[in-house]
Amino acid sequence: MRLVIAGGHGKIALLLTRLVADRGDTVIGIVRNPEHVEDIRAHGGDGVVLDLEAATVEQVAAVLTGADAVVFAAGAGPGSGIPRKDTVDLGAAVLTAEAAQVVGVRRYLQVSAMGLGRVSTDEVFGAYLAAKDAAERDLRSRDLDWTILRPGRLSDDPPTGAVALGPTVAPGVVSRSDVAAVLVELLDEPGTAGATLELVGGDAPIAEAIGQIGPRTRSQ
Repeated sequence: MRLVIAGGHGKIALLLTRLVADRGDTVIGIVRNPEHVEDIRAHGGDGVVLDLEAATVEQVAAVLTGADAVVFAAGAGPGSGIPRKDTVDLGAAVLTAEAAQVVGVRRYLQVSAMGLGRVSTDEVFGAYLAAKDAAERDLRSRDLDWTILRPGRLSDDPPTGAVALGPTVAPGVVSRSDVAAVLVELLDEPGTAGATLELVGGDAPIAEAIGQIGPRTRSQ
């Protein structure tokens, strides 16, 4: 497999890079900062420097050419303001999905977040939720084999290998390591295309949890 990760220097992205590279697959991470390329290489992948806030569809498509799958894991980050929620969490997501369609990379995973329908009194966080929601709606409209993964509150705890995964799960915490492991399993399971899945720590082994995803859980 040749995998391209948008937002390749994020914590989940680097963990995913290591997991996929360790099994012998090729991983390319898209990053804005040239200094981050070496970090990706240290995790077994390679990096392409491209600012998704300024890039054209053609530029992103050139990076995606030849890929078997794309994971969109980019985000403006907690320290960013409202404008970057729109340009990264929404704009870069739309751009990357469009580029995937242009070059015919059908398998597409998008890392989103739980609780998008909630009302927040924090203006910046509200803009983040709105951007993620709009990015999901855009992706669902596209002719791609997409899966949307909505993790709960993220931690840097060690992986447990056990999760709660489904269209709706109770709010909770999940380690970034377990999120990365779920993404690997989703990449290998095309039957999850069309599913929007919430994810927190739980009791089901990851492979078992994903194996239970069927037609009833998929978005209409």
